[in-house]
Amino acid sequence: MNSSSPKVSLQWLISILVLVIFFSATCVSPTQPKILPKLSVLGRTFLREPATFSESNSQDFQTFYYNQTLDHFNYRPESYTTFQHRYVMNFKYWGGANASAPIFAYLGAEEDLDFDLSGLGFLTDNAHQFKALLVYIEHRYYGKSIPFGSREEALKNASIRGYFNSAQAIADYAEVLIYIKKKLLAENSPVIVVGASYGGMLASWFRLKYPHVALGALASSAPILYFEDITPQNGYYSIVTKDFREASESCYKTIRESWSEIDRVASEPNGLSILSKKFRTCDRLNNSDELKDYLDTIYCTAAQYNEPPMYPVTMVCGGIDGAPEGSDILSRIFAGVVAFRGNRSCYHTNTNYFSIETIEGWAWQTCSEMVMPIGRGDNDTMFPPAPFNLTTFIQECTSIYGVSPRPHWVTTYYGGHNIELILRRFASNIIFSNGLRDPYSSGGVLKNISDSVLAILTVNGSHCLDILPATSTDPEWLVMQRKAEVEVIESWIAQYYADLHAITK
Repeated sequence: MNSSSPKVSLQWLISILVLVIFFSATCVSPTQPKILPKLSVLGRTFLREPATFSESNSQDFQTFYYNQTLDHFNYRPESYTTFQHRYVMNFKYWGGANASAPIFAYLGAEEDLDFDLSGLGFLTDNAHQFKALLVYIEHRYYGKSIPFGSREEALKNASIRGYFNSAQAIADYAEVLIYIKKKLLAENSPVIVVGASYGGMLASWFRLKYPHVALGALASSAPILYFEDITPQNGYYSIVTKDFREASESCYKTIRESWSEIDRVASEPNGLSILSKKFRTCDRLNNSDELKDYLDTIYCTAAQYNEPPMYPVTMVCGGIDGAPEGSDILSRIFAGVVAFRGNRSCYHTNTNYFSIETIEGWAWQTCSEMVMPIGRGDNDTMFPPAPFNLTTFIQECTSIYGVSPRPHWVTTYYGGHNIELILRRFASNIIFSNGLRDPYSSGGVLKNISDSVLAILTVNGSHCLDILPATSTDPEWLVMQRKAEVEVIESWIAQYYADLHAITK
């Protein structure tokens, strides 16, 4: 594809990333350049904004700061620089160090920790049953855990940004957890790490790299296989397409046919004005790609966070299929927009739904090590073609940041190829949970690797749904997924206590 194509550019990457970031306990949703569909727990959709956590909302949460090391892997003088690293603890249900009661640690991802505290449910929902201490640790360079005093200073050049990576982040988590256990005299308390989306990737990698710190890991919606050529480029968009097609064949066909119609209208005299009026945009469209990217984001967001009781994909298709009889194709598409976003006087097509720190931070992470080759070919999805071009991607990232991405580093450092063979004997105590309606499940671990490296799936689940707060209206399949996860974690802890007793008696 031509290197000038907006779909291959970092701009595309950042846009999608910003527009589709996840909701989740960090599963929150996707800015500047069009970023890849974002890996966040709390899926901020156009329909819902997650509440901001305030410590005053719960006296059970206590905030602490650890004097964190800037560089865990070198011995240069600057490596010993420190910064204030935020973590939050909830002691309400903890059985205490004398009982070796467990510690559940949530590993923060690409956003302020406050979003996770307000949106996660798995830890608080299960703390009483396990008598667990809850710990939430913020990811470096996000929220209040910023080296060098400010984001501007921390991101000002390539040398300083170089400390902003996943390996340093999980080493941070190890230091904090070891410190907490020592401070609380809880050296025998088993630790279960929990993460979602990118945080789920971190949780699984943490268990592999620091088995002496974490007994086990729950990795929700973690696309650890979406690197290099392990997962087909079109995996993400193929599932978006499947979600819409299963909801409504006519809706799927309308969307598929709409892209060429948008281009046809845009090519006419005053075509962009016509499109701006038809889609009621707050600002006049500058080109047809603005509208197509906007619609792309709506469809991806609806699919990624296609959760009960609203089921956004069904909402969009309900609008498209329910348009007045005789409506032209673009009027039907607009009816889908209205169904999803509500009836408004106008619609902003370039609104940032994520914090600037998430937008800037994830853009750097995807341009350095998190190179996930998400793309689309000809006629393999309901979207127009947009293949991922690694050469162009490297050129654009290098021009923006002054350093070249390392697209093979994740699989070199953490693994990924031949994962069934490699992890069968090497790994243990990891749950990979996925909902198969989540487009990112295409890059997830979807079958059991061993007796303790397990895939717990739901056919109808969406991104990070299992770690969101349980409600009385949750469908039975979601209740059973969470129950299965809890039972596995119980077995890990029971075996740990048996081993501990055998060794110390």
